[in-house]
Amino acid sequence: MINEQEIILDKTDLHILRLMQENARISNADLARELGMAPSGILERVKKLEQKNVIQQYTTRINPVALQQKLVAFIFMKAADGPGSEATSRELAKIPEVQEVHCIAGDDCYLVKVRTYDSASLMSLIRTYFSKIPNILSTRTTIVLETVKEQQQLVIPEK
Repeated sequence: MINEQEIILDKTDLHILRLMQENARISNADLARELGMAPSGILERVKKLEQKNVIQQYTTRINPVALQQKLVAFIFMKAADGPGSEATSRELAKIPEVQEVHCIAGDDCYLVKVRTYDSASLMSLIRTYFSKIPNILSTRTTIVLETVKEQQQLVIPEK
């Protein structure tokens, strides 16, 4: 993995990232046209951004309601081995319904975002998975009533 100090992005790289973040399916030809560059030059830059792990993945965002996954919950967890334990973090990350695992400061050790079908499936998830992780001491669950904003996009500077 490349050290963050080794990643130097110029104005063109940032413009490419901005366009690709808006539309990951943008063609190389469209990128080249937008930036006034040769397609071969764009292709080389995108490959370098991938190699440097700046572009980590191309994904499709699926509406969770289409899959009946309507319930979002945030679960605060205390763990006997403290925040950031590799074993506990790995176990939490293995659970399919877990979308995010954050090691946090404060009274709790982890903040975990899960998405399930309903409250019964959330309860089953807690009983089936979380209760079997040996170092989890306690959990506090907050159920989301409405999501106003949810995004993965980053703010890309103009430079």
